[in-house]
This record gives sequence, structure tokens and C-alpha cells, in this order.
Amino acid sequence: MAVARSSKNPSNNGAVRAAVHRHDHLSKQGLLERAFTFAFRGLVYAQIWEDPEVDMEALAIQPDNHVVTIASGGCNVLSYLTANPRAITAVDLNTAHIALNRLKLVAARQLPDYEAFHRFFARADSQANVLAYRSAIRPHLDETTRRYWEGRDLIGRRRIGGFAKGVYKRGLLGNFIGAAHLLARLGGLNPKILLKAQSIEEQREIFDRDFAPMFDKGFIKWLTDQPASLFGLGIPPAQYEALAGDEKMAVVLRERLEKLACDFDIKDNYFAWQAFGRGYGEGPSASLPPYLQQAHYDEIVDRVDRIEVRHTNFTDYLRGRPDGSLDRYILLDAQDWMTDEQLTDLWTEITRTAKPDARVLFRTAGAPTILPGRVPDAILSRWAYRAEESLDYTKRDRSSIYGGVHLYVLDAAA
Repeated sequence: MAVARSSKNPSNNGAVRAAVHRHDHLSKQGLLERAFTFAFRGLVYAQIWEDPEVDMEALAIQPDNHVVTIASGGCNVLSYLTANPRAITAVDLNTAHIALNRLKLVAARQLPDYEAFHRFFARADSQANVLAYRSAIRPHLDETTRRYWEGRDLIGRRRIGGFAKGVYKRGLLGNFIGAAHLLARLGGLNPKILLKAQSIEEQREIFDRDFAPMFDKGFIKWLTDQPASLFGLGIPPAQYEALAGDEKMAVVLRERLEKLACDFDIKDNYFAWQAFGRGYGEGPSASLPPYLQQAHYDEIVDRVDRIEVRHTNFTDYLRGRPDGSLDRYILLDAQDWMTDEQLTDLWTEITRTAKPDARVLFRTAGAPTILPGRVPDAILSRWAYRAEESLDYTKRDRSSIYGGVHLYVLDAAA
């Protein structure tokens, strides 16, 4: 998310409130918005849910590029290093995401080898990780980040302890997936059954037989019609409407889950492992984000100092940059949250700071790009929308959550 001005107090949730609140606090929509900001004040994504391989292909990152992205869980920030950019700036309004990103950077610098790094972030379920934190990572953290990880969550657990007991089961998304697993089990379905499939054909058979009927149940239809039910996906009320479109939410969620379950070989899709198995697979052939793959470990360690992490708003960061100074922009799905005024403000700064042939990549809950008619033509006409490529990227995004992946390229002739 990257909509409002950040607070000077890193523990304050004011920036998130300013980003989400659009309605009177006593209205139904206003109450939903305030409930969302309460839920959003902690860790949301222990793992980011945008496919970095699609991102890097679309962005065509060059060695002299300065990349600006929303940080989220930090997986893609580190994975972009494999494309060898000159610099990456990661911004976020969520203080937990900032702390997670800074933890990952220090871990890449200070953990002794790939095995320790893999154990910490791929397995993320070993008491040895807490010992490694104390001996190798803690001494090099800034005070704010250290306080976060050594503090306690809402139910009194030390946050760093998550890396001893399965950090991907924590956070808003981890809890949402856990609740979905509980509902499935109550209905007689163990979601992990999909991970045993030996082919895409078998994945399809399992989905059609075991998963699809769940979405026809009256309780599931009722539950998914409640906007608050999707807070665990990090979807605020405004984005809920964009995601649903003209369909019932149960239909949309079934379609998205079907893509995740059936369109990609389960062996090659770590997003599916997180959804159906609540963690990454094990063994040398397990699917992992690029930054956790052993083949890229030395690159990550060598280049990690190229990353800076800032607790700020995307637009505000751009305001502090000179004209024509940036090359690549990754907005995740933040624009789904924005008003027309905020979109115009953002794209004014993107256009001002963009170098020739700059690229902007973003995702939307619905399928179409949301910019035409909302960003003034005087700004948007300077950018070429790569429609066919965007459709292809959407089809190949293994996370399968979003309706659209969209690429814009600055038109030097405009």
C-alpha cells in the first residue's frame, strides 16, 4: 500500500488510516474501513503475493536502473537483486513490513552461509533461527527493528519466535489461510491433498472433485459476501468492490483458487505450497522465491547493500527525487485503494521522475487497467500501455490472486 503520508512515529497507524478511511466513521462503510485499519496495523504478509519472475520479465531491469517498489513482505525486493539493478528503494506504510524487510537485509549480510539463510526464511520453523537471531542478526539491527522483533504480538508471543514455529502461519494472511484450512477440514477436506498430485491433470481432478463444491455451500457464499471476511488477504473495503465486480464473491474466489490449483505444475509454484501447505516445500527440488534459491545466494549477499528500505509513502518518496532520476516502478495493487486525486498525484510524480523508457508495473483486483478516465490524459498519454503483454503476464502470474497485471512504458516520443 502506498497512498497517504507516513507518520513520523513509526508505531503510529495514522498513515494507514489516512490511506483507507474515506467514509464517515458511523456509516457501514466507515466502520468497515476502521475495522480494516485495526487489522492491518500488524504483520500482513510474511510472504509477498506477486510473482517476481513475471515482474522481472516485464520490468526488463538493466544494470544502471534504480528500482522503486512497495516493500510488502520483502521477498520480491531481494529477488529483484538477481536482475542486477544499480539500486532498489523499498517503501511501505506498514511498520511490520518495514521491520521484516530490514531483518532480511541484515540476515543476508550476517548469517554465515546459505544453509542458515535457507533455514531462517525458507523453513522458518526452527529454534536454531532464534539462536541465530541473537548471535548474528540482533547486534546489527537498528533499535526500532530490534524492538519490533523482540516485542510481543496481540496474544503475547515474541514476534521473533515466529521463525521457530512457522512464520508463514502468522500475520494477517497466514491467519486467513489457517482459518480457510480449518473451514475446509470441518467440511471434510484437507487442503494439503493437492500437494500430492503428480500432474496438472491430477491437480484438476482433485480441484473439481474436492475444492469446487465448497464454494456452492450456503455458509461459504454468505461468509464471502461479508467484506470483512477478506481482510486477511489485505483487501480493504474499496478493493473488495473492485475484486467482486458484477459477480458474487464466492464465484470470484473459486476462479482465482482454480487458477492457483490447476494452471501451474504444483512442483513449480511456491504460492500454491503456501496456500495449500502453509509453507514452502522441502528438499532440493522445492519451489522457492528467487532470493531463497541456492543458485542466487551469492548474488543476494554481494548486492544486498544496494537496497534501502523507507517507512514512507510512494508518492512522498518520489516528491523528494530529482526530475528524470528513476527507471522502474512497482506499485503492487496499491492503486486499487486510491482516489482519482491520489492517482493523479502519484502519476504526476512518476512521470516527472521517470527516465526515458521507464517502466511501471502494477496489479489490480479486477481485470482491466484502472487508469483511463481517472488519470488526466495529459499525463497518461505519455505512457504506452502494453495490453497484449499485460494479458500474458496476468496469465502467467503464479500467485493467481489478481485479475490483472499491467505494464506501462514511458513513450519517449509523446
